[in-house]
Amino acid sequence: MLKDITMKNYINILILFLFTGTLFCCQNDDDATATANLYKQYSMPYANVPVSEDASIYQVNIRAFSEAGNFQGVTDRLDYIQSLGVNVLYLMPIYPVGVERSAGGLGSPYAVQDYKAVNPEFGTLEDLRTLVSAAHEKGMAVVLDFVANHTAWDNAWITEHPEYYQQDADGNIIVPPGTGWNDVAQLNYDNQELRSAIIDALTYWLYTANVDGYRMDAADYVPYTFWSEAITTLENIKSDENLLMLAEGTRTDHFNSGFDYTFGFDFFGTMERVFEGEPVTLLQDSNATMYADVYDDSKRVVKYTTNHDVNLSDGTPIELFGGVKGSIAAFVVDAYMQSVPMIYNGQAIGLNERLEFFTKDPIDWSNVNEDLLAEYKAIIAFRNESTAIRRGKLASYSSDDIATFTMTAGEEQVLVLSNLRNRDVKYILPAGFQNSTWTNAFTGESVSLNTELNLESYKYLILTK
Repeated sequence: MLKDITMKNYINILILFLFTGTLFCCQNDDDATATANLYKQYSMPYANVPVSEDASIYQVNIRAFSEAGNFQGVTDRLDYIQSLGVNVLYLMPIYPVGVERSAGGLGSPYAVQDYKAVNPEFGTLEDLRTLVSAAHEKGMAVVLDFVANHTAWDNAWITEHPEYYQQDADGNIIVPPGTGWNDVAQLNYDNQELRSAIIDALTYWLYTANVDGYRMDAADYVPYTFWSEAITTLENIKSDENLLMLAEGTRTDHFNSGFDYTFGFDFFGTMERVFEGEPVTLLQDSNATMYADVYDDSKRVVKYTTNHDVNLSDGTPIELFGGVKGSIAAFVVDAYMQSVPMIYNGQAIGLNERLEFFTKDPIDWSNVNEDLLAEYKAIIAFRNESTAIRRGKLASYSSDDIATFTMTAGEEQVLVLSNLRNRDVKYILPAGFQNSTWTNAFTGESVSLNTELNLESYKYLILTK
């Protein structure tokens, strides 16, 4: 009898255990599904995101891009951006801007108050979605600027999660060390919950606004392990589409963590030095240094003659690079020397103004240098046509005054020569190019090279064979 009772109890306990376990497993499955479905995909993901080498980027400073300084102002001018031939639209930060300890004006867009909200100054989430959808319809992927290193001082995390931030010995949250960025607070990537919260925000915009990637601000300040974790998560979400990831930084381990691009800070600085009179050969040295530890041919350095930072701090391309003609001679080198080019708003029409991004500073779109605009379009158009320029192997032959290099892919070879001096320069051609015939990539005319070539001030030649 006792044995029967014991056996019955055992069977009842076993049934209860199995039933409870089933409920627990079902609950876990439900939780996992709920997590996976936390954000619903808005619209169809964009299927034509370019592979990394094929990108040409247009950076938009939203506050300066239109009189309204909002998303609609960008949407209204997408036809112009499309006409340049670019295929990636990069939007500066779209999030609410902190007020506490503000850097002045309307505040820095890089002082983020809320990672999962839209700055009402720019419009609504629906306005952003309209912009993204319109860009996709015009053949452009959309990349958001994201600030992973720091937040505004009135971000809710400051009070709700102080452990998300680096603190001094007295427990005070600190600014990013060594930067002087007093309007922002330094995040702490030793905290796993912070890492998860940032990845959650990155996930949010992929689903909610249907964007195609990110430009990560101040990427060198954020640890490799986080980037690897975050990019792996995002790539899993975008497993059926390309994901574009730009690191605003120079660490070569960014490529190993999954980034497609780093930023050509050194190349830009070297170009400035060249236009101050230093040897043009420094450009090929800079390029070699940036790619020294890069073993994936699809990875690229983004090169530019201006962006929002250097436009304001250093000057416009027209100021820095010898006027209109010099600026385009420099841009040719940036666009074609083993790179992905980036154009800043107003650059292609010849805007010679240092644009603010802490306040509204609208561009005057009525003042267009049509000749310069046509050159930018031609340079990007040929890049889009040429596999060698986008994906080829680089060989450099520069002199002290003329940037000379080839990009070669299969049977296609492109020879680029750009005089970066404000004077006529004689260039002795390397033996392999002497007494050869090429085609001018822009005019279609046949060009015969002898032993030397005279290039006028700031003139460039793009030759193919």
